[in-house]
Amino acid sequence: MQTDINSVLKNLGIADNNPAWSTGSNWGDHGNLGTIDSFSPADGKRIASVKLADLTDYEYIIKHSQEALIFWRSLPAPKRGEVVRQFGEALRLHKHDLGTLVSYEMGKSLQEGLGEVQEMIDICDFAVGLSRQLYGLAMHSERPQHRMYEQWHPLGIVGIISAFNFPVAVWSWNAALAWVCGNVCIWKPSSKTALCAIACQKIIATVLKNNEMPEGISSLLISEELIGDQISNDKRIPLVSFTGSTRVGRIVSAAVASRFGKSILELGGNNAIIISKDADLDMSVIGAVFGAAGTAGQRCTSTRRLIIHEDIYEDFKNKLVRAYAQLRIGNPLDEHNHVGPLIDQHAVELYIKAIEKAKAEGANFVVEGGVLTGEGYESGCFVKPCVAEVENHYQIVQAETFAPILYLIRYTTLEEAIRLQNDVPQGLSSAIMTLNLREAELFLSAAGSDCGIANVNIGTSGAEIGGAFGGEKETGGGRESGSDAWKGYMRRQTNTINYSETLPLAQGIKFDL
Repeated sequence: MQTDINSVLKNLGIADNNPAWSTGSNWGDHGNLGTIDSFSPADGKRIASVKLADLTDYEYIIKHSQEALIFWRSLPAPKRGEVVRQFGEALRLHKHDLGTLVSYEMGKSLQEGLGEVQEMIDICDFAVGLSRQLYGLAMHSERPQHRMYEQWHPLGIVGIISAFNFPVAVWSWNAALAWVCGNVCIWKPSSKTALCAIACQKIIATVLKNNEMPEGISSLLISEELIGDQISNDKRIPLVSFTGSTRVGRIVSAAVASRFGKSILELGGNNAIIISKDADLDMSVIGAVFGAAGTAGQRCTSTRRLIIHEDIYEDFKNKLVRAYAQLRIGNPLDEHNHVGPLIDQHAVELYIKAIEKAKAEGANFVVEGGVLTGEGYESGCFVKPCVAEVENHYQIVQAETFAPILYLIRYTTLEEAIRLQNDVPQGLSSAIMTLNLREAELFLSAAGSDCGIANVNIGTSGAEIGGAFGGEKETGGGRESGSDAWKGYMRRQTNTINYSETLPLAQGIKFDL
């Protein structure tokens, strides 16, 4: 495995024998915080060392970003779109290597790693089209011979703070839209997946260099907490997009709001699927198992709860138990495996504590959990996806645990099921499995799911870039990716042009001199 990864790193321009930082532009040479090692949760081996950025590096990056912004925002949006198009083409060429690195450094299956890079390609395609569609509105003025309209301008520097679970896709959702809108980006990725970020930066830096454009259009800072705090509190960064836990999101939101900045928050999820008595049960099992066990339960959209109608509860539970017995857990680079490792030992500890807490509150585990040991599991990060019967009000059920733990809850009426689905602090993704049109429409109505994402006959996990992604309540209310999410990266300006020979005032006000 290690030989293959070394080849992947070489293909992506990352040398294993020297500390890597950014793109060869020596931005990491200004600081003195040393390096951090990146380890794979798949086998516990060190992949490479990465230089950490300090405040000197940060100021250097800000300076180059400000200079690049002056150039970048002056380009016509379709010209910016052309650069993003080339980035998408470069991602196509590097898809296998980058997807493999995502799988190895983060731990998700190779299929999911490749799928994440495909999301990057898709958002580039979306952004290219968007670069010719940054529409404003024209309005009729109440004053004669006046024209009113609104237009959109770039905000400036966009700070992107991303999490380990989607080490490349979430950055691209933000960056591709921000770029075509005329912004420049500073990215602070999770230090747990620093090499994935470096690979992405090298790819976009090459595209920018080939177009004789400043690399400051896209900048990278590898850090633990230091740089994230700087970005949140820096008035020179008008927009901060943060993806991570609700706990840290509160801190980021308060810091950005205190300086009247803007934020896009993508925080915790506690996602449920309602399994109706009118559901296709076989299809529902597939959606539930992938939603709960895919990415080892480390998606913000992972399925945490199944709310099952009492008439089919036992039957569906038995189908679920049989399906869990078929899950293959192991090396994420082996395409035959369904489930890879958790990101690190800390995540394993949280998984164990959640199971203990659930049992203490009265949970009945129908599929037992545990940490896997032995050949192939030497990293200590592999755990068993597990299933427990619970009550929705349990404290552990109300919280988000980033691990493959699925909770089963009974319901009698659809109204009760919707109430249970909504009765958690988070509001990201939701779904109902039903062939009953009335149930589906009620679930999607204003009296239905209170989440930012509500699906019928598909699971909670995964999203297409054409739709805006995000959630409500403690999920933060942010939106990324498709639809009109681009407006979050721009400032609106209302314009009035007087082409008459007089100066009439609005609302009929008279002011004669």
